[in-house]
Amino acid sequence: MRVTAGLSILALAATFAVSQAQAAVALAAHRAAYNITLAGGDGAQAPVSASGLIAYEFRGSACKGYASNFRQVTVLQKSEGAPISADTKATMFEDGQGRTLQFQVDSSGSDSPADPIEGKAARSDNGDIFVDLAKPTPQKLDLGRDILFPTQHVAKIIDSAKSSASTLQARVFDGSDTGSKIYDTLTVIGKAGAGPSEEPANAEALKGLARWPVTISYFDAAKKDAAAEYILTFDLYENGVSGSLKLDYGAFALSARLTRIELLPADEACTN
Repeated sequence: MRVTAGLSILALAATFAVSQAQAAVALAAHRAAYNITLAGGDGAQAPVSASGLIAYEFRGSACKGYASNFRQVTVLQKSEGAPISADTKATMFEDGQGRTLQFQVDSSGSDSPADPIEGKAARSDNGDIFVDLAKPTPQKLDLGRDILFPTQHVAKIIDSAKSSASTLQARVFDGSDTGSKIYDTLTVIGKAGAGPSEEPANAEALKGLARWPVTISYFDAAKKDAAAEYILTFDLYENGVSGSLKLDYGAFALSARLTRIELLPADEACTN
């Protein structure tokens, strides 16, 4: 679950707008579980079935920062051959004001091994993002400016939805893939609804909340005019909870149905 040198008023205004949007949106600490099945496929390389799960935990506040733990286990069965399995674990800590992001991603699977990713991104006073990557290869990166971290991105989408905006474009960095990749994203926001659109366990946690159907397309910022690498479609609740997901990878798509949602105790309110 990513956005040149020189100080400019425009860059400072963008950074200020991001921090204000994040502060205005109250994101709920929660745990969520999703069951994965196949939603469709096209071509000989597409799987004929899929199973798996997503487990997600999100905690924190604008005062103390935001910590998230994510795990996705997926098993794909093609028409011939052994199943292909993948197990991805990701942990992140994002400063409440969007100044720093610490990330660690570990993946394993039957198809091919993946190097662990670990590092820290920091935003300078003029908005530039610098990454100190420890794994897979130690290096220091300058990604430029006008980039959102994951929690900032969610908050910005909610803020846009509350303002009745129908689209949001943003560059996003979350430390995934190689630890250096930037995504250009396009979010399409639908008409607001209220309450749970589904009935997972503990669905009462979502009652009375506004929600918006959103579709987020993720493009590799380094590849101009390329198709989206993947597309996420889901209901986004005003407290940051994601409803059931559709993950479209082009050749095939997965459905991740929300089966359980649990709101966790909130951190103490910010005093400053």
